[in-house]
Amino acid sequence: MSKRDYYEVLGVSKSATEREIKKAYKKLAMKYHPDRTEGDKGMEEKFKEIQEAHEILTNDQKRAAYDQYGHAAFDQSRGGYQGGGGDFGDIFGDVFGDIFGGGRAGGGRSRARSGSDLRYNLDLSLEEAVKGKEVEIRVPTLVECDTCDGSGAKKGTSAKTCSTCHGNGQVQMRQGFFAVQQTCPTCGGKGKVIGDPCSPCRGQGRVEETKTLSVKIPPGVDTGDRIRLSGEGEAGEQGAPSGDLYVQVNVREHKIFQRDGNNLYCEVPLSFTSAALGGEIEVPTLDGKVKLKVSAETQTGRMFRLRGKGVKSVRSSSVGDLMCKVVIETPVNLSSKQKELLEEFDQSMSDSIKKHRPKEQGFFDGVKKFFDDLTH
Repeated sequence: MSKRDYYEVLGVSKSATEREIKKAYKKLAMKYHPDRTEGDKGMEEKFKEIQEAHEILTNDQKRAAYDQYGHAAFDQSRGGYQGGGGDFGDIFGDVFGDIFGGGRAGGGRSRARSGSDLRYNLDLSLEEAVKGKEVEIRVPTLVECDTCDGSGAKKGTSAKTCSTCHGNGQVQMRQGFFAVQQTCPTCGGKGKVIGDPCSPCRGQGRVEETKTLSVKIPPGVDTGDRIRLSGEGEAGEQGAPSGDLYVQVNVREHKIFQRDGNNLYCEVPLSFTSAALGGEIEVPTLDGKVKLKVSAETQTGRMFRLRGKGVKSVRSSSVGDLMCKVVIETPVNLSSKQKELLEEFDQSMSDSIKKHRPKEQGFFDGVKKFFDDLTH
């Protein structure tokens, strides 16, 4: 299968400058990056094609060979071009090193460093995390210099091929019978030097700026979740790809609810009378109050489940439950009359404690047996 023309792949003319080629490449790379195409094999192949075209057309020697011989210049089976940057294995080593922040082992021309990834810590309330929202954040970072379009060279000028290494980024140092290959001291391995650097960015191709970004928080996020904004990290040096921005989520503690996965937990105070006789009580949810039917003779610590009143999972359509633990509240600040009534009530049950307070009776029976065993 024949390959498409590299200029056509990037959508530039054959007379395009290196700056125009890099600008076209960055736009296409952002569009077809695997992180944005979610495993689409066709898009991955297109991304590799874009990377390959960029690699060839931004290397002076490879571009000259391509302009003269086309794709045949790099066909190793026909003795194609092998100078300067190595074979296609080397090319793709550089390509994916640029994108994912790595490098390749061994020699070859160094590339301008990709931008660093950044982290932003975002505090959310439980309600915001459960329901999701769109927030604006301000991030101090390094962005591409508008004056030089990220090239690092003064407007109207461009970087020149390094005269020391002739664009290879490496030089050979002979020591007797040995030849040692080292990074070019003149260009630092980039293969090019900027004779007249851009003033605002001092030749780096990037400047400090605080960016305001809009971040969409999906419903159901929890502490420890990260949201990646591809290409929103620091700009790379001299037009290299930008890093990513990772928004780290932290959900603040809530006064009523505790979260465990997709379930919510809360404690609900229950009066002595409601616990004994049963009835309906109001309990809070994140969507408002709901009625909960409490059966008669409910004991403290009993857990009631309200299905579907928890958190919708950020990774699926499943929804958790709200678990309400009832805690029987002892009356306080009693009047004399109320105390008399309670004493009268207690006296009425003293003759049948096994029937009315089985846990209490069981506990004291166990204590009596424990001490009886000690004396025998």
